[in-house]
Amino acid sequence: MITTPTIYALSSGRPPAAIAVIRISGPRAGDALRALAGRLPQPRQAMFAVLRDPQSGEPIDEALALWFPGPRSETGEDTAELQIHGGRAVIAATFAALARIEGLRPAEAGEFTRRAFENGRLDLTRVEALADLVGADSEMQRRQALRQMRGLLGGRAEAWRQRLVAALALAEAQIDFPDEGDVPQDAMPAVRAEAAALREEIAAVLATAKRGERLRDGFAVAIAGPPNAGKSSLLNRLARREAAIVSPFAGTTRDVIEVHLDIDGYPVVLLDTAGIRDSDDPVEQEGVRRARARAAEADLVLWVVDGAAPVAPEQPEAAGTAVETWTILNKADLHPPAPRPTGRWFAVSALRGDGIDDLVTALAGHLAATFGAAEPALVTRERQRGTLADAASALGRAAAAKADELVAEELRLAARALGRLTGRVDVEDVLDAIFRDFCIGK
Repeated sequence: MITTPTIYALSSGRPPAAIAVIRISGPRAGDALRALAGRLPQPRQAMFAVLRDPQSGEPIDEALALWFPGPRSETGEDTAELQIHGGRAVIAATFAALARIEGLRPAEAGEFTRRAFENGRLDLTRVEALADLVGADSEMQRRQALRQMRGLLGGRAEAWRQRLVAALALAEAQIDFPDEGDVPQDAMPAVRAEAAALREEIAAVLATAKRGERLRDGFAVAIAGPPNAGKSSLLNRLARREAAIVSPFAGTTRDVIEVHLDIDGYPVVLLDTAGIRDSDDPVEQEGVRRARARAAEADLVLWVVDGAAPVAPEQPEAAGTAVETWTILNKADLHPPAPRPTGRWFAVSALRGDGIDDLVTALAGHLAATFGAAEPALVTRERQRGTLADAASALGRAAAAKADELVAEELRLAARALGRLTGRVDVEDVLDAIFRDFCIGK
């Protein structure tokens, strides 16, 4: 008795389009393909077919049909694919025909990928990488997601887990069968040494975790400074569009405005913040508070001041000492910049564009130095960082534990944490959160 439903969905872009791809996965995928195309093609070979409504026999479209019998398919199940013309009416007629076949239903968001995970075709790190690849906006994001798709983190985690299992087996044998001839005598020092070595390897990976997460989420650049310095004009100039309202009146920007840019292949989130000053207006006070908070959390602050002002620019208190800050002397088209601040600074005209190319070139170099100088980051998500941190903590306790039983227990906890990373154990609580971000048809 078949209990698993067969699912179908549009797996290509929004219609109308030249071609639309409809995927079908589940135990009745072959039946559905026979009903519409008349027969099954040879596995993994495209077949020309006239698709017909299984009830009326009326032609729907001329298409290509492909057949991927499980388990050698993307989902691990029997899978069919229809490549039809991408008009809305053609897609609707094909869906209507599929809906009339018993045992078929439309797929939910991420259901194809979830079935691939449940059938062992993907681990959780590759599932997350697939979501990142679909959502990649820049070249460097694409490269990072593709490396993860190929098992950059999952493969390393599995190697760690196998070493952990071997150490745990040795510890368990030492504890339970100390008198057996084939059990090495005094094996626990070697077990503790392996735990310490694994902890060091994982700690080295965690040291680069923030870099991978920043590349995935975008490098945050906050534009901050006093009112009427030209922050919104600078945002619009860098974004090459009117993203923020520009006004001669101070306090126009009240909330934080985000613009996503691609600078030389690197993702950048540009943040336009409210002018920082003392104010009696409660709304402006909230805008200033948010501006200070976002500047303090940014990866880089562009502190914009009136470059023609006769006094030196004040220090950007909003940025905080931990955030690198560049001073932007704006309005260079009116007068030569009067002050010469310490640190890195640029004279620009956000109105005319003077000096903007130099600023963008400097930003591109800063991004390349931040992301491109080191080895590719293995960790790209907070969930991955958390599970690896749990494993490293357990391994540290195992290496330091005096009692053999405590060593074995901490090794079990470390192995379980690595299992959560790839989805081998105890992941039901995170599956919904991961798959709900997928689009229908993936």
